[in-house]
Amino acid sequence: MKIAFYGSSLVSSYWNGAATYYRGMLKSLAMKGYDITFYEPDVYDRQKHRDIEPPDWCKVVVYEGSIGALRRVAACARDADIVVKASGVGFEDDVLMSQLLENARPDAMKIFWDVDAPATLAELKEAPDHPLRRSLGCFDMVLTYGGGDPVVATYRDLGAKDCVPIYNALDPETHHPVDRQDVFAADLAFLGNRLPDREDRVRQFFFEPTSKVPGRRFVLGGSGWSDKTMTPNVRYIGHVGTEQHNAFNVTPMAVLNISRSSMAETGFSPATRVFEAAGAGACLITDDWRGIDLFLKPGEEILVARDGHDVAELLDGLTREKAEAIGRKALARVLAEHTYAHRAELADRLFRTWKEARKEVAA
Repeated sequence: MKIAFYGSSLVSSYWNGAATYYRGMLKSLAMKGYDITFYEPDVYDRQKHRDIEPPDWCKVVVYEGSIGALRRVAACARDADIVVKASGVGFEDDVLMSQLLENARPDAMKIFWDVDAPATLAELKEAPDHPLRRSLGCFDMVLTYGGGDPVVATYRDLGAKDCVPIYNALDPETHHPVDRQDVFAADLAFLGNRLPDREDRVRQFFFEPTSKVPGRRFVLGGSGWSDKTMTPNVRYIGHVGTEQHNAFNVTPMAVLNISRSSMAETGFSPATRVFEAAGAGACLITDDWRGIDLFLKPGEEILVARDGHDVAELLDGLTREKAEAIGRKALARVLAEHTYAHRAELADRLFRTWKEARKEVAA
């Protein structure tokens, strides 16, 4: 089957946290025989900051950020068996949605794939006349990369025919154990861009612990933190390219995951970093959120902190030997249950079940 996928970017992760998810999901679906074309707008300088070239398992079409170009690529939807409109494409999302619904064939499966469900649903609740809210019933299915039952129930209440979470996962060919690099040496490291809905939690879970355990070394990676006041035991290294993420994860004794506020409040929303870190065999300390135990076992495969005090205590009692044991168990768990190959099995089953149901109705 042919998939026309309209998203933010496949080839650039620059200010595009969904890139890893897109790559893992679509690569695994391509391995199952799907013919995929990914359409992405040339906006936010993403094309100037590519971290991969178009892969051989997916055709990538980059279009200029104009209504005319949008209409031209949206017209390509009529050639697809499955048409996917992702959330947060970044250029005239509402126009793109209406154009895709207009151009998709009547027999094509139409999917809204939400890669930030808590934020999308908050926006829909505040705007009863939102174009997406009015159009939800036109999609055959909503897929999300997190949120669990709360997100599913909310989407159905808003008029979605069905909603199924397909969670973040691991691509073991991309994220895996590597040799350590001295530049990332630390007792605890955190990687994340400075964002408004994350900053207060970073203060609580990262910056507060740095002052509580002055004898420990910390590394901070990500864009936007250069003017932040930091204790002497924090080393800020700025942007860390995706090609360095494995070394960033495996080198420190432990790495920290801090969810954005909306993700933590909703729960059941493991970030891509959870699986990337586990895939590298890292010892991961995560902020507390509902549903962690569905993915990794707290205390054995992942360490969970309710606040910055917990982070400091966990770190104070951690040794390299204990950390490596946790990392090994996490790696084994995600390889066994949480790869994108596992997620693609679910997506493939959903697509084929829908197709068979349509055949029965037509008959």
